[in-house]
Amino acid sequence: MRELTLFSTITDSLLEGFFPSGWDLEKIDACCSHPPEAVTQPQPWWHPEFTPVPCASLEEFDVKMGHEIAVAIKTAREEDREIAFILPVGPMGMYRWAVYFLNEWQQDCNHVYGFNMDEWSDAQGNTVSPSSPGSFQNAMEQAFYGPLGKLTVPEKQRHFAVKEMLPHYAERIAEIKAKGGELVVVFGIGRVCHIAFWEPHFAAEFASIEEWKSQTHRLGAKLHPLTIEQNAITSFKSRTTLVPCFANTIGPGLFLKADRIIGGCDGALGRGMQWQGMSLWMTLRYGPDPWVPSSFMPTLPGRLFFLEELAGPLTAECN
Repeated sequence: MRELTLFSTITDSLLEGFFPSGWDLEKIDACCSHPPEAVTQPQPWWHPEFTPVPCASLEEFDVKMGHEIAVAIKTAREEDREIAFILPVGPMGMYRWAVYFLNEWQQDCNHVYGFNMDEWSDAQGNTVSPSSPGSFQNAMEQAFYGPLGKLTVPEKQRHFAVKEMLPHYAERIAEIKAKGGELVVVFGIGRVCHIAFWEPHFAAEFASIEEWKSQTHRLGAKLHPLTIEQNAITSFKSRTTLVPCFANTIGPGLFLKADRIIGGCDGALGRGMQWQGMSLWMTLRYGPDPWVPSSFMPTLPGRLFFLEELAGPLTAECN
């Protein structure tokens, strides 16, 4: 009997036509077939200053990523320049450590500008109340801005991906960079390899990579089903019915303008299970492709922190 895999059984299944149409599933499988120790091997398209950083535990991951954010803030102050951060709500553990280091150093953040990369919305881009427990704005206030106390980023320098504010991100960031400021993009990688909520199926709308790269944002972005299930698992304790189907998000016209990136992959679930291994390998090995948005991140200088177990081997395991 032939081997039973997705390839031999997808025809006439409910998954036929489910994955983004531009995905090369054979190529994805090849990306995931390398031994774990090969995950940090540089590829020809990687930026010379891009480095994947393995972490043995979630605690190590949180500390290192938080330290990276805090050092960037401290260095910008020492060099007397402004710094803009595009910030995610997921991963989140690094904010506690960024706050810890900044408080230890008594480093004020009045030179920092924060731009949240996305927010839940309806199809028209309308968002929930900022004080709602499910809002990304509320999450950022609770995890980062609030705990910094008197050292925090001034309120007027905090930007959130709401309908009225998101379309002005590009202009505001350009002003900061024009004055000598730096843009740092902090990010996680989605199950379908999105950055923020810039989904792979958006690639079908553009005639060229250049046009795709020019997109700064989208209001009411239609999310892929795998993105919704990812968030059901990671943010809503499996309750899919609470997850919105749309979101406001930045696009490659912003996240690819980073002077430096700080990325994170911490998608382990326990008992040896995880959801982010394939996404990590696709990011590092697929090669830049609009159908795999995260595949462009290794072309930028910076670091991608990841849990060692995500490197695999990605094989069947019954638990």
